[in-house]
Amino acid sequence: MNYSQILKKGENLLKKNNIKNPYLDTELILSKVIKKEREEILLNPNNKLNNKDIIKFKNYLIRRKKKEPIAYILGHKYFWKHKFFTNKFVLIPRPDTELVIEEALKFLPDDNSKKILDIGTGSGCILLSVLKERPKCRGTAIDISIKAINVAKTNAKLHQLENKINFINIDIDKYNSNNYDLIISNPPYINSIDLNRLDDDIKFHEPKLALSGGSDGFRNIEKVIVKSKKLLKINGKLILEIGHKQKDKSIQILKKNGFYINKLSKDLSGKDRCVVSTRL
Repeated sequence: MNYSQILKKGENLLKKNNIKNPYLDTELILSKVIKKEREEILLNPNNKLNNKDIIKFKNYLIRRKKKEPIAYILGHKYFWKHKFFTNKFVLIPRPDTELVIEEALKFLPDDNSKKILDIGTGSGCILLSVLKERPKCRGTAIDISIKAINVAKTNAKLHQLENKINFINIDIDKYNSNNYDLIISNPPYINSIDLNRLDDDIKFHEPKLALSGGSDGFRNIEKVIVKSKKLLKINGKLILEIGHKQKDKSIQILKKNGFYINKLSKDLSGKDRCVVSTRL
């Protein structure tokens, strides 16, 4: 079987199972199997596959057919300007979260050394992306999941940043090291009702721990804000990702805890997604 034939078979199978982007996903899977760029596949449609690769391809395809996210099957996801290792223990990095990096970089001068804390680091993609751009800064990454911390450590090694970050497996409630210039966080903020309405790819495969914000979606947002008040220096910044309907209550909690609201940033769909605030 050649590239062209197997792509057609794969695309048809995924289409039948209502998978979004069936052709692209099939192409990405084939690219992983033969360890070649997608351009190679397009330029050589008549190249033959050996039996071992055909079996591998079919196994990956079955996983995708069952709605396992393509990022977990490929084992990586591109985010900001870099490639990050991903698996089922961490949330898949999303383009909307790049807003947190954009806002963080505005606050961090090129030549200054600042102390950054990433609460709920997951794959580490936010903090690592910031440190890539601001090499004089140092970071601490905390997460309640040891498996997520292990993924973040792998990514730090991948980007030669393991000496710039202190990784700690701890709940934010128990963390007391303070004096940070900047805190960044994408906390779990999906409420119980919306959690059940998510696409199967997310609902059945991505970690609930990284998604669920409790019954109203504010359990972790509030926790991060209250704790940040103690962990930040005066005039330190808190940059927080929120759900698109959470703006008003998030601002209310921030103000109640002595934060000044600098800015609200909108995501690619024009929805409120990121709050920049200062500890007064």
